[in-house]
Amino acid sequence: MSTSDLPTPGGAALRDALLAADFTPDGLLERLGAPAYAALARGETVPALRATRDGDAAAVLARLFLLRAPVPAKRAAEVLPLDAALEAGWLRRAPGGTTPDGGDGREGDGDPAQAVRAAVDIRPWAGPGGEDWFIASDAGHALGGRAGVAAGSPRPDVVLGVGGASTTLTHLIPDTPVGRALDVGTGCGVQALHLTRHAAAVTATDPNPRALRMAELTLELSAAPAAEYREGSLYEPVADDEPFDLIVSNPPFVISPPEPGSPRLVYRDGNMAGDELCRSLVRGAADRLAPGGTLIMLANWEHTVDGDWRERFAAWLPPGCDARVVQREEQDITEYAELWLRDAGDHRDDPARYAARYDAWLENFEARGVRGVGLGWIMLRRADTDRPSVLLEEWPHAVRQPLGPTVAEYFDLCGVLRRDDERLLAARYRLADEVVQEQIGLPGAEHPEHVVLRQHSGMMRALTVDTIGAGFAGACDGTLTAGAIGDAIARLLGDDPAELRSRLPELLRGLLEQGFLRPAD
Repeated sequence: MSTSDLPTPGGAALRDALLAADFTPDGLLERLGAPAYAALARGETVPALRATRDGDAAAVLARLFLLRAPVPAKRAAEVLPLDAALEAGWLRRAPGGTTPDGGDGREGDGDPAQAVRAAVDIRPWAGPGGEDWFIASDAGHALGGRAGVAAGSPRPDVVLGVGGASTTLTHLIPDTPVGRALDVGTGCGVQALHLTRHAAAVTATDPNPRALRMAELTLELSAAPAAEYREGSLYEPVADDEPFDLIVSNPPFVISPPEPGSPRLVYRDGNMAGDELCRSLVRGAADRLAPGGTLIMLANWEHTVDGDWRERFAAWLPPGCDARVVQREEQDITEYAELWLRDAGDHRDDPARYAARYDAWLENFEARGVRGVGLGWIMLRRADTDRPSVLLEEWPHAVRQPLGPTVAEYFDLCGVLRRDDERLLAARYRLADEVVQEQIGLPGAEHPEHVVLRQHSGMMRALTVDTIGAGFAGACDGTLTAGAIGDAIARLLGDDPAELRSRLPELLRGLLEQGFLRPAD
């Protein structure tokens, strides 16, 4: 794996040119129009090619850095420092000058043989604070996801741009200020870029040296604070470092048959048996986290024929750590194999070779007794407790991003959930923001058949409660203790206060754990 084909670090002049042409997310949306902009997110370039035919500055940059089209050198020189971009390796001379739509971007631009192409893709990216950032990736892979990879036969060390998974991870990470942050498997550097907003020091690791160079280019083009880059797998590059306050990872989690030697695609294939790579990241996190430090990662895990995935997953968790694991989707082994065979473009290969690879995937799963694969999120905090709070759940329903605040709130609540019943009832609570109550029943009925508490933010849960649960949640405004509210409800209903108090802690813990209530203090 080599970095000799990538630009040399230093892109300040290029960044200035990109900004001057309004090559930004808002600028592109206005320039391309909503339909073409949305099509780009799906990996479709034809609408954007049609929208950039007139060849203004933004169109030239879009064709170069997003649409993989050659542009006449004369036009490129009008919007970019051409000689410097060629010398640094951002652009390359290209034979011919026609674009995929049959045009050269502008009539009368001279000899079409004098054309340039981008050596890397550059995608405008909006930072959460309104920053104008740029994500660098391998040419042809700026859009990320399966569409980019399947477009050709990628080299094993190809570096993808931002896809759905990496976007999800950016939304899961709390933006609370931290000291030291680690991005394991940085790829194009999008996670490291986000971490520079709230971490005093960022370290980015990857076994692929091309990914480390690409991440460096991403941060430089984005005018972000510098990170430290380490080559190596998992925690090996930081084994002797001080512990980290935050670790994030979008690792090569695909459960694929091991390949002899190097992985077939470094960005996705960990080349370990089954889900061992993800298990190793989780199991080793406590040793690399500072007390109170947090791990946020994406993962795939196996569902075996002889057990529940939660029982198997619980063995992954290091002692003393609070954890929350959310399975967003489960796929059977045929769906999973097809997904990743298409990701690599195997469906466009010789049918016999495709069938042989498909068979190898199924054989690998069946040999280990795997019936399906879970896809989801893993969140872990080093709590140094002998009573960790662990929540393993399936949630395939809609959520409202960003979920970073929800993740932070959950771990802040874990200490409250560990309180004994007496201390729990002695505290005051309030209803979480954007929680509403719905009553369902026949018109004119004296009492509703169902009372539902529904979140309009975060995980967007809906919880059916009885009269006591609804009354208790509605009375939590931070004024009275939970015990006092329970006593008042008992008197109102004519129930035994002691009996209701005995049931209240379980109700209260459930409302807290699922995000319907928050401690008032």
